[in-house]
Amino acid sequence: MSYGHPIRPGAGAWTASVVWAVLSLISCGLATPFTIGFAAFWLRSVWQFVAACGYGVCMGAFVISLMSYDQVEDMPEPLGTIVSLMFVGAWVSGVIHSGILVPAMAKARNYRPVQTGVPYAQRGPAHHQRGPVAHGPSLHQRTTSPSYQHRPGEPEWIGHYRVLRPLGRGGQGAVYLATAPNGVRVAVKVLHDLVDETARARFAREVDAARRVATFSTARVLDVSISGQFAYIVSEYVDGPSLEQLVRNHGPRDEDSLTRLALSTAGALAAIHKAGVVHRDFKPSNVLIGNDGPRVIDFGIARALDQVTMTSGKMVGTPPYMSPEQLSGEQVGPASDVFSWGVTIMFAATGRPAFGEDSVPAVFNRVLTVHPDLSPLPPSLRSVVGSCLAKRPDDRPAASDVMLAIVH
Repeated sequence: MSYGHPIRPGAGAWTASVVWAVLSLISCGLATPFTIGFAAFWLRSVWQFVAACGYGVCMGAFVISLMSYDQVEDMPEPLGTIVSLMFVGAWVSGVIHSGILVPAMAKARNYRPVQTGVPYAQRGPAHHQRGPVAHGPSLHQRTTSPSYQHRPGEPEWIGHYRVLRPLGRGGQGAVYLATAPNGVRVAVKVLHDLVDETARARFAREVDAARRVATFSTARVLDVSISGQFAYIVSEYVDGPSLEQLVRNHGPRDEDSLTRLALSTAGALAAIHKAGVVHRDFKPSNVLIGNDGPRVIDFGIARALDQVTMTSGKMVGTPPYMSPEQLSGEQVGPASDVFSWGVTIMFAATGRPAFGEDSVPAVFNRVLTVHPDLSPLPPSLRSVVGSCLAKRPDDRPAASDVMLAIVH
């Protein structure tokens, strides 16, 4: 998997890679330990280091054996045969090994440049909150790693990403701040529900659709991996609070801020829905306030995990922000996100969810039966938010219509 959308290396990069790969061939295998050792350093791979040592032992045995005799014919049998087989085997396998490593090294090095974006934010242990994110540096900038001592059980590497520190843990998994091979900081979410190959393959298909979403006002999905020790998803890292943190710490938004928030998030949902994706978990902690405005994160992940969590008895979504059809087990579509958007805008305007956040049965009952008081909203938003909170999905506007209604 690649960081960002994978791109092909240039002709110069491929030429250098091919020259590197054939060093084992033209050096009669003597360069193999060095080329594989360089790959081990480049990919931060312990197994490649072990392979380099193995090649080194074979080549070393051959060279030492030759130096011990004036003539090759003087070497006794079966030592001569054994040493020759070790040499030929290390030579041939080293050439093949080097050739296989070329795409892996090029893939670890080459990524599509990313200008801005938002990662999956940190989750707090109490409420599964999303944490601060912000615009990351440009592709050519290097970052310095903060001083952090890893605790027992915390990974130091997740795929090609070096973990700097944990950002949080929630219902879907743990989130870490990490650096990509090019030095750019990213957020890596390790998903703990993807425990079998069927679930991982389904997740990969769903997230592939999420990667087609237009990136204005949304977080870009940079990388997904379903193989290896961890199943994880990578996003851009942006330093800024979630909408939930912003409102909790600084109070409800004023009319201008609320209108900008409503417009940008409705546009983000319109882009998500246009790509054929349903968010299913739209809420204030999934809206990050970056330097260039609000960004929506985690779109597509709830859908990707839906079948997995249903079989394990877990609920997909957050009760105060779930739509009536989510609660009643009906088919969930884009209209469900529009309902959750209305509840989120109410939270931004009042500092509390529209249907409360006390006991789950009480919240569910209000979502299904109660029409909330819209008077705290600015007059320009009351009508559109009210239509979004309709109990029947067919009575709600599309996200694109919401966006146009706010503009007009």
